[in-house]
Amino acid sequence: MVCIMKARYLVLFFLLSASYSYGQEPADALRYSFLTHFGGTARNQAIGGAGGALGGEFTSMFINPAGLGFYKTGDFAFTPSFSFQKSKSNYLSKPESAKNNSFSIGTTGFILASPSKEGKSMRSISIGFGINRAADFNNHVYYNGTNKSSSSSEQYLEQLINDNVTDPNDAANNYPEGTSLAFNTYLIDTVQNADGSLGGYRTQANPATGLMQENNINTRGGITDAALGIGFNLKDKWFFGGTLTFPFLSYHREASYKETDASGITNNNFNYYEANETLDTKGTGINGKFGVIFKPVEDIRLGLAYHTPTSYKLTDDYNNEVITDLEGYSGAGIKHQSSTDLTDGQLLESKYKLTTPGRWILSGSLVLRETQNIENQRGFISADIEYVDYKNASFRDVTNTASTKSYYSVLNGVIDNLYKNAFNARLGGELKFNTIMFRLGGAYYGNPYENESANLFKIAGGLGYRNHGIFIDLTYVYSMNKNVNYPYLLEDKANAPVYLKNNVGSIVATIGFKL
Repeated sequence: MVCIMKARYLVLFFLLSASYSYGQEPADALRYSFLTHFGGTARNQAIGGAGGALGGEFTSMFINPAGLGFYKTGDFAFTPSFSFQKSKSNYLSKPESAKNNSFSIGTTGFILASPSKEGKSMRSISIGFGINRAADFNNHVYYNGTNKSSSSSEQYLEQLINDNVTDPNDAANNYPEGTSLAFNTYLIDTVQNADGSLGGYRTQANPATGLMQENNINTRGGITDAALGIGFNLKDKWFFGGTLTFPFLSYHREASYKETDASGITNNNFNYYEANETLDTKGTGINGKFGVIFKPVEDIRLGLAYHTPTSYKLTDDYNNEVITDLEGYSGAGIKHQSSTDLTDGQLLESKYKLTTPGRWILSGSLVLRETQNIENQRGFISADIEYVDYKNASFRDVTNTASTKSYYSVLNGVIDNLYKNAFNARLGGELKFNTIMFRLGGAYYGNPYENESANLFKIAGGLGYRNHGIFIDLTYVYSMNKNVNYPYLLEDKANAPVYLKNNVGSIVATIGFKL
């Protein structure tokens, strides 16, 4: 999810941590916590993801593992999906759009069931192993507009000023993540006093004459859960289950930001500058999911599940390059420098721990049956309510140094100011006609921000086929997301937001059979 940030909190964060060159920021914590791509089989996605109390469905392992206790026979399932994404942006009253398509493998695995002999309280035990796509980071965002108030290059000035850098050699070498690159390509230059001493720094980009700013951001990757689950059936009344989950996280971002002189003047020492960054984040985590389902009567199911916080160990590899065309200033030609030029060819690496918040899921289902034979299920209606406190996300240091501890302390404080708790709701149903099923559902994901407005809606529909132990499901899911992004943040000027609308259509299929 593209970040929504309250500018004053982010500025506070960058002011307090300006002297540390680490890549983590509050948006990272939210990206790995705001799990709106709940995944699951095509059947589960068709009912809006509202499978917490249903049971007997492969996705139970990842929502409420007590649902595994409903199995009397085994299952195998395979779920590929294809997504069509279109994002619309509006920056400084300039509309733009971008598209992106992606393919992924979703919920796949098997469940083995062991029913007990008649008369025993423990009616069955089931175990399952599978993978699930818990988050999808594939996205493409593009925006541009003409700014007459500020330049992103002023970020570099602020860092030098806030760190009180009086030695140009420090400016040239101590900030390989960006500021040193801007300084060494003369986008940022020194200001000399009358006696020749250093009087400060300035930028060659002059917003007063207009700067055409554009940003092209491509992201890919996701979070794939590998899980081992177990479920128990007690007297066909109480169902208990647990899942041990290992999330595998991969996030890759390529961003190309460019500022071009909009004045048309060819001798004002600035034509354009470009900053191209790449970020790779990889790591693994661990969490547990526990649940219970109760059937007070045959047609009603009530469920409660708890997902523990996920503990990740992550590594960031970062590189940035700055390219400038200053119309002959400090030498003819285009100037270029990369972070690796200052780090002996090595990417900037950062290792850290991240804990994402736990979540509670309360669920209910009403099963529709033929009155003559309650064994013949004709459909169901199901709903989930989920609670998540995004303020509980936190970073931790792995190097045990004073500087990084201070940095993460500040970062966690900003997270606490930016985010809040939120409720998510999912609702869906199914109607069964012999071997064919029709499904419809939707989901709403609440605002995780303390001082901004955001939400995400999903609507879905699908068909299913069941016959002779084979099942085939096909679903279409449409997601609508509104966000705001800031291309850069300055402490002493108004920061212009980018208003984003991100719509994604996904075709999901599940093919499986009874074991």
